[in-house]
Amino acid sequence: MRLLAAAALLAVAVPAAAAPLPPELAARIDASMRDTKAMRNWPGIAWGVVKRGQGLVHFGFDGLADADSRRPVTATTRFRIASMTKAFTALTIEQLAAEGRLRLDDKVVTHVPELAGWGDHLTITDLLHHMGGFVTDDPWGDRQTPLPEGDFTALLKAGVPFTRATGLTHEYSNLGYAILGRIITNVSGRPFEAEIARRHFQPLGMAGTTFNLADVPAAEMATGWRWEDGGWKREPDMGPGAFGAMGGVITTVPDYARWIDHLLSAWPAAVPGTAEAPARATIRRLARGEGSPRRMNRPGDMLPSICSVAVVYGGGLRIGDDCDLGRVAFHGGGYPGYGSHMVIAPDRGWGVFVFTNHTYAGPSDLAWQAMLAIEQAGLMPADAIPVSAAITTAAAFAGRVLASGRVDAEPALLAVNLLLDRDAAHRAADIAALKARAGRCEATPAITARGALDARLDWACANGRIRADVLLAPTQDVRVQTLDWRFEARR
Repeated sequence: MRLLAAAALLAVAVPAAAAPLPPELAARIDASMRDTKAMRNWPGIAWGVVKRGQGLVHFGFDGLADADSRRPVTATTRFRIASMTKAFTALTIEQLAAEGRLRLDDKVVTHVPELAGWGDHLTITDLLHHMGGFVTDDPWGDRQTPLPEGDFTALLKAGVPFTRATGLTHEYSNLGYAILGRIITNVSGRPFEAEIARRHFQPLGMAGTTFNLADVPAAEMATGWRWEDGGWKREPDMGPGAFGAMGGVITTVPDYARWIDHLLSAWPAAVPGTAEAPARATIRRLARGEGSPRRMNRPGDMLPSICSVAVVYGGGLRIGDDCDLGRVAFHGGGYPGYGSHMVIAPDRGWGVFVFTNHTYAGPSDLAWQAMLAIEQAGLMPADAIPVSAAITTAAAFAGRVLASGRVDAEPALLAVNLLLDRDAAHRAADIAALKARAGRCEATPAITARGALDARLDWACANGRIRADVLLAPTQDVRVQTLDWRFEARR
């Protein structure tokens, strides 16, 4: 079953205002998805590309939703996304904290009394960032999804062993996120599934998204499979249960694209001191990591990787810094019968996700390769940081310094350290030397803000450009603590 991209389907899944990917780039991404699916013996695959504010700008699907009946994947086939559920759980916890209904440094036992006697020291933050000291439990945890709430209560009352000291290092724990689900239930007064749906699925119009397999018509569900002994074998279905908060969401490509666009909408942050909807800052808290960074090879790179990514665990998302994409937030979703991956570049406004219905398929390389292809096509510039009033004042001051050659003519704009670090005479000589090399320059610089108090200034000149790095002091009035100049010759 080959890729379907009929105009009618595009009209349903992609908002009318969305600008599609260039055809050649879209074709390369689609071919990579299809070819990898065939090579790795996955029954079916679906993928989406999201641009901030435009939603789903490209999508595709290929193969079989059900290997027995040969039912094909469609634009709205529903897939389990496993641990990509954790971001929904984490954001719900963050929202409850923002509303004052819990504190992230609360002891877990305050909200889940079954931990008394063995988990009294654990905080919500420990669980949110996988710092609780629980053992990594992917194989065991996935099979706990349908665990009845009563059995989960009994498990917690009996106590759980630790593999290391709490707070020592990150160790991935599905159990920890199941406990976060119990916190959501107890604090909100609703089952965590209902509370997450109320806060996220319903407001975002994710009508095809649920925790409950029984809600999904059989003709719309991608059934789960593994490749074994030269053929596909059906994985057992698992219903909802106590561990659903760590990996129970079932969704579609159009629905999940709404979630990705929702996450991306929190960036860029407002200039400090200007108004911003508090909900945006709450979303950005998912990108605040905890623990020591871990180095990982960028998915899809040949070994040795040309780009090692330093990663910490945020709230339901791994947070890293990529050589080409800048800041990234990403997560996989491995599960019996399913494998998925998502990656976003929040400071660039793009995201890619991939769903499959094969056990622990691991399509991370496909998602990252698609993101890199978009970046290499020049479609993913970093967000411009707004220029603050303070930086505008500092830039005008720097322009006057460049024109006059004197840095000490306006002492009210100088931080106490500036002339102690290099005196006025030496600074004047530096500027004179730069101007001699640069030739005539434009009067007004181009300003590239790096923050509300930090910027790069560029003057176009006859022989190249003069560049200044300006950093303001943390004072109420504008005072320059760093003003460093250099000349870059025309190439």
